[in-house]
Amino acid sequence: MFKQRNEPTEPRAPVEVRREPSVEKTDPPPPVAPRKSGSSVVGPSLLVQGDVSGEEDLVIQGRLEGSVNLNKNQVTVGKDGRVHATINAQSIRVEGTVEGELRGREQIIVTRTGSVHGNIVAPRVSLEDGCRFKGAIDMESPDGGGAGKVADIMLGAPMANDPGKKKN
Repeated sequence: MFKQRNEPTEPRAPVEVRREPSVEKTDPPPPVAPRKSGSSVVGPSLLVQGDVSGEEDLVIQGRLEGSVNLNKNQVTVGKDGRVHATINAQSIRVEGTVEGELRGREQIIVTRTGSVHGNIVAPRVSLEDGCRFKGAIDMESPDGGGAGKVADIMLGAPMANDPGKKKN
C-alpha cells in the first residue's frame, strides 16, 4: 500500500525559534464619513421624554413624549410607535399611535394601522381606509390659501361660495 522511499536526504540545520513579547497591534479605525442625510431611530425599547429637533429624518418605533421639531425632514411613527407630542415636520407618516397635534409643511399620511387623537394641519392630508382619527383637519397651505377645512366638509357644514347650496 505505502512504499517507503530510501532516498538520501540532506541534513537540515537546526531551527531557532524566537518569541517576541506579545503586543496587541491595533490599527486606527477607518475614518467615518459624516452623515449627509439619513434617519435616526427611536428603537422599540426606548422612551424619549423632552424636545427633539435636528436636521435628519426620524423613525419612532418606541415611545416619545414631548415635542418633535424637524421642519425640513420626515417623521415616521412606526407600527409599534407610541407618541404623546406635538410634531412639526416637512412630512409625517403615522403607522402607530399619536396623541397630539401634527403639523406638516407638505403632507401628513395616516395609514390603515395608524391612530391619531389630535388636530392635523397640512396642505395635503391622507387618511387611509381603516385608520383611526379623532380631531380636526386644517388643509391651509403655509401662505394662508388652501382647500379649506376638511372637517367642515366631512361634517356637512355649508361652505361659503358653495354653488350647490341655495340660499333661503
